[in-house]
Amino acid sequence: MNPDRLADTLADTLDFRLLNDFQRGFPLVAQPWAALAAQLGCSAADVLARLAALHEQGKISRVGPVFAPNRIGASTLAAMAVPVADLPRVAAIVSAFSGVNHNYRREHRYNLWFVAGAADDAALSALLAAMGEATGCPPIALPLVEEFHIDLGFDLANGRRTRHAVGRAAPRRQLCAADWQLIDALHDGLPWVARPYQRLGETIGRSEADVLATLAGWLADGTLRRFGVVVRHRELGYRANAMCVWAVPEADVSRLGHALASHDGVSLCYRRRSAGSAWPYNLFCMIHGQSREAVEARRAELAAAVGLAALPHAVLFSTDCYKQCGARYRAPDAPPPRRGGGLPTGLAA
Repeated sequence: MNPDRLADTLADTLDFRLLNDFQRGFPLVAQPWAALAAQLGCSAADVLARLAALHEQGKISRVGPVFAPNRIGASTLAAMAVPVADLPRVAAIVSAFSGVNHNYRREHRYNLWFVAGAADDAALSALLAAMGEATGCPPIALPLVEEFHIDLGFDLANGRRTRHAVGRAAPRRQLCAADWQLIDALHDGLPWVARPYQRLGETIGRSEADVLATLAGWLADGTLRRFGVVVRHRELGYRANAMCVWAVPEADVSRLGHALASHDGVSLCYRRRSAGSAWPYNLFCMIHGQSREAVEARRAELAAAVGLAALPHAVLFSTDCYKQCGARYRAPDAPPPRRGGGLPTGLAA
């Protein structure tokens, strides 16, 4: 389904507005569903029922926070070169680590791509080493160096997205034990009750006002990228997506990265550390679309417009999704959970 058809199908309906209008700017008030209802001209019960149904249908993963990269833990994009016949086994092992929140097959010699996270850099290194040992496929780590645009919240009707100031990663913030408890409680998003922030507070021994003030503070200081409806784009018709990468001279990567990120159609854009000759690429962007042809055409347009066409590049379409969930954040001193079979599950970004 293309954006126009999605908009035509759901135009001015409650579902479309809930999916499209509240990916950010979600009300941090005692009764948020009622606040949404006042804007939408319906009842709070209608809002709750429709959001719960969209969640059940897999169109949204949650209503809750999206944390800025590496603000409260350490994370990295990582990849493995896996023999094709062995992909199901290796993908299952990688997905079993709770430190993995996204895990995809992509079209390349490096064909298994995942995001791994932990409480700190040492724990992240240990997690990646454990994955390599468990699978027999040592991963390459491609940590974030500079972000130009990282935000999957965009207008479902036209593909445009909110722009925000970006650059070098902000320092990792130190959190108290109570804040880590709140982060853990928010992993699956807001509960479907009339006063969700009060319910969250009750589970961790904090007041509703304290929970709301903490979330507002995290939004203000950049710890949270956004708070709102987290949609699943594939289930809404954006079934084609490609990770497009270029090997850019270090002196030019920031300039070209900012130029690339300025264009609509780019849902993610960042600079990552390359991995030498095994993986020479340092400029990444994600392009989502309704078809492979549309994504390829947009990539070519962007490369020509920005001045990337002559540089070494690769296009990695995603073909299989093995795992997609919100990042699981845990306090640095929390013991890592373990799963059946004795695999250490680590900590998720």
